Amino acid sequence: MSRIGKQPVAIPSGVQVATDGNCVTVEGPLGKLSFTHRPEVSVSIDAEKGMIIGRNGDEKQIRAFHGLTRALLQNMVVGVTKGYEKKLEIVGVGYLAAVQGQSLQLRVGFANEVHKVIPQDLDVSCPDQTHIVVKGCDKQMVGQFAAEVRAVRKPEPYKGKGIRYVDEYVRRKAGKAVGA
Repeated sequence: MSRIGKQPVAIPSGVQVATDGNCVTVEGPLGKLSFTHRPEVSVSIDAEKGMIIGRNGDEKQIRAFHGLTRALLQNMVVGVTKGYEKKLEIVGVGYLAAVQGQSLQLRVGFANEVHKVIPQDLDVSCPDQTHIVVKGCDKQMVGQFAAEVRAVRKPEPYKGKGIRYVDEYVRRKAGKAVGA
């Protein structure tokens, strides 16, 4: 058995879980998420244990889907109760960010401003001009949007300018003056 897949997913109070065929819907205080799992995997709800994930075979691919499904359902439960958050910081002279309506404006050294449309379910804020906070209940959506914002201007290795995650370490290189 998959070590991750055989563990039940605890359902905290205030969270409703419903299954309809291959579709699992999780609703909590921060939102509602749904997930359609593979037919090789089954999900059942137990009042005491929580969600129990089973599988219909022992092939390598099915074992992988077993653990994956359990991890995704756990992320959904955590998302609707606590939520997920990614913090980015902008490093560079004159580089700044601002939220205007449903758009994130980035000035990061290009001739024009870069506008990123904020997805419907995410909450994006700029506590100051050099920090961006992305919050939401869907872990995949939060991570994807943060990665797209970072990809606008990745941190470069010589001066470290660009958009980076707050806890990210940027490995610096010595310039060509070091060789002389």
